[in-house]
Amino acid sequence: MRKYNKLIMFSVFMYLAVALIAGYAVRKADTSRDKAYKVEINRIYNSLSGDMSPDRLDLRTFRYVKAVTFLAAEDIESEEKAGDFFAAGNTLKSELHPLFADGLMKGILRFDYPEPGYNIRSLLITVQICLGVLELFVMAVLIYLKYQLIRPFQKLTGLQEDIAKGHLTGIVKEEKNKYFGNFMRSLGQMKDALEVSGKRRLELEKEKKKMLMSLSHDIKTPLNTIKLYGKALEEELYKDEEQKKTAARQIGVNAARIGQYVEEIMKSSREDILDIHVKNEEFYLAELMRRVLDAQEEKCSIRMLKLQTGDFTDRLLKGDIDRAVEVFDNIFENAFKYGDNRKIEISFYEEDYCQLIRIFNTGMTVSDNEFNHIFESFYRGTNSTGKQGNGLGLYICREIMRKMGGEIFAEKEKNGMAFVLVFR
Repeated sequence: MRKYNKLIMFSVFMYLAVALIAGYAVRKADTSRDKAYKVEINRIYNSLSGDMSPDRLDLRTFRYVKAVTFLAAEDIESEEKAGDFFAAGNTLKSELHPLFADGLMKGILRFDYPEPGYNIRSLLITVQICLGVLELFVMAVLIYLKYQLIRPFQKLTGLQEDIAKGHLTGIVKEEKNKYFGNFMRSLGQMKDALEVSGKRRLELEKEKKKMLMSLSHDIKTPLNTIKLYGKALEEELYKDEEQKKTAARQIGVNAARIGQYVEEIMKSSREDILDIHVKNEEFYLAELMRRVLDAQEEKCSIRMLKLQTGDFTDRLLKGDIDRAVEVFDNIFENAFKYGDNRKIEISFYEEDYCQLIRIFNTGMTVSDNEFNHIFESFYRGTNSTGKQGNGLGLYICREIMRKMGGEIFAEKEKNGMAFVLVFR
């Protein structure tokens, strides 16, 4: 990102430099055209010394001055001669200079010259050079973007398709440049993580399938026993009361065994469905909030949602900062999805040597019955109708917080919901 910022600053510098050069060239051309005819006027004026009459001037050697007209001092007050003097040569530019001799003004000189033009050739060359410099700069930027941005993204096309299709084997080739090197490395880690997760999911499915097959086989034996005793009692095969009691007792014992097997199935279904790894490290509260606000402030701004963050004392917390940011992400996503997008408020307080962070969002609340199940896996309340999701967000938050030695709990208020995170 620093290189890209430097490129932007350099482009601004290039524009200013080219603009200054072009402006200087135009200014220089304007100054040179002004000086050319003025030099000739000064030369002619200085040559008129003594009794030399302007009529005897040879103007063929001058490029700009086309005529020199003299109005004597005694004729200035004559309206006719003065009018002719100032009216003549009005198709040309004129410049007036008083002529003095022996300290007395002899009259006025009028120098007629065409309006000076620019040196088109030099200006054209200057403009072409400036445009050439800009073109070279643009070409350099385009080539830089081609090799640093476009080509690496072209290489990602196949990788994205492989991930979308579930082809997670193979090695992701890293780029040499730092920015895309990190990006490709992250994609490689994601691909590896998905591959490991997929393998683990298949293993869990196999284990569950084996367990269900085993339990279903184990259930058949007591179930068949119950059927036999039940049929015997139905057909009154037992004449002795003691035999009937024994049969009824065996039916109860085998029913209890079936109940145990069903409980094992229920227990396995309640076990952790996600393998969440949490690092046991330390991090500062200020760094956690910086990362959270960097990720969420723009999202809130786009939704025109008011985000308020209270004051806090920076403390050293235990846990995994990446996982803690993930918890905030899930809570904010729930607030965006189920809140009314008016306000989210983050407040901080300490209790029993723990740091508590409370995230409150305005909006409709869930019912009391639903409130008791919001942290269960795959549970979705009635307010989730028409909204995408799988009911795992808050479940994952609870698992992460507990594995970090903390906790998360919810608070239901009149005008919204609040989630309190407890960090050691």
